[in-house]
Amino acid sequence: MANEFVNISYSSFFDRPAVEKAVGKANKQNLSKAGAFVRTAARDLVRKRKRISRPGEPPSSHEGSLRRLILFAFNGKESVVVGPKLFKNQNPTGPSLLEFGGRLGKKVYEPRPFMGPALEREADKFPDLWNNSVK
Repeated sequence: MANEFVNISYSSFFDRPAVEKAVGKANKQNLSKAGAFVRTAARDLVRKRKRISRPGEPPSSHEGSLRRLILFAFNGKESVVVGPKLFKNQNPTGPSLLEFGGRLGKKVYEPRPFMGPALEREADKFPDLWNNSVK
């Protein structure tokens, strides 16, 4: 009797669909928190002021609209998107020109990054979001 092999399937150990559901829920919650952290940091970096920011500084938001338009959204199962929402008729290169610089027509724009620095500022918090998050 001591040498008998007992055939136990993996389903006897855990409920795979329940585990996948719990992991998916934790990912959504934690990615959403990460997106909120980055959005808040980006909004903090974009200061409402009258002067034009210097190249290399985050951009100024003269009316405050850039700050209000920085949003985040959970995108599927494994990602979150954070960044400024475009106006209906806005050229999509506007936020890109602020972040990375570049040329539009004959005018050259120096970068005034705000999203990259916001992500760098908050990245250290991300691993701790997943600690003990699957229940």
